[in-house]
Amino acid sequence: MGSIVKKVFTYLILPACIVGLTYALVQSIMEPVKFNKHKDYRSEVAIQRLKDIRDLQVAFKNVNARYASTLDSLIQFYNEGKMKITLQVGSKDDSLAMAHTDAIKKKFRNLKGDKLNEKLHELYLAGEQNLVFQVSSDIAVKDTLFNDRPGFVVDSIAFIPFSGGDSVLMESTVKKVSGVNVPLFEAKMPYKSLLRGLDNQLRVNLDAEQEDKGRYKGLMVGSIDAPNNNAGNWE
Repeated sequence: MGSIVKKVFTYLILPACIVGLTYALVQSIMEPVKFNKHKDYRSEVAIQRLKDIRDLQVAFKNVNARYASTLDSLIQFYNEGKMKITLQVGSKDDSLAMAHTDAIKKKFRNLKGDKLNEKLHELYLAGEQNLVFQVSSDIAVKDTLFNDRPGFVVDSIAFIPFSGGDSVLMESTVKKVSGVNVPLFEAKMPYKSLLRGLDNQLRVNLDAEQEDKGRYKGLMVGSIDAPNNNAGNWE
């Protein structure tokens, strides 16, 4: 009887234990690898979304002299807003064109600034050549930004990808820096939302690692604490 038990243990139970331990060891090694792989992919998607928010905020500020305070405001700006685009016609390095333009300008001394440029543009369209001037026009934001991204959906900027619908955390403010009022904004995606569904303990460890380094526990762009040229914490 004892020999039978010994054989069962030797040929069945022991190999099963070895296989089980080997599997557990492999899993313990592979789980962080899989976690980091998914983290890197999700971060790539999130970073692009934060860059889109930054681009929209910069465009919004160029028009409104401040940053948008809500993501809804940014989305509305993209859908309904307009931006002033300045086009350069001719080259200031072309001495003949510059001389010809100066001669034309003397004929319209009563016109200044945009009015003068509009007149030069009118003459240019009528066939007058060798002119150097700038012309400004309003163009819809949606016809200017992200034209190279046919799949771009502006409503998506409000949400943290892979989170199940959590909102991007965004704030804006105006702070006095060296006596000057400086508009600031920041947009954040905490790892707790971005990495939802992945190994929670590994995510907790990542948060702790970021906290030990004094860094935000996630991805963010800009800062409402101090000017940082709207940098992302991945840059």
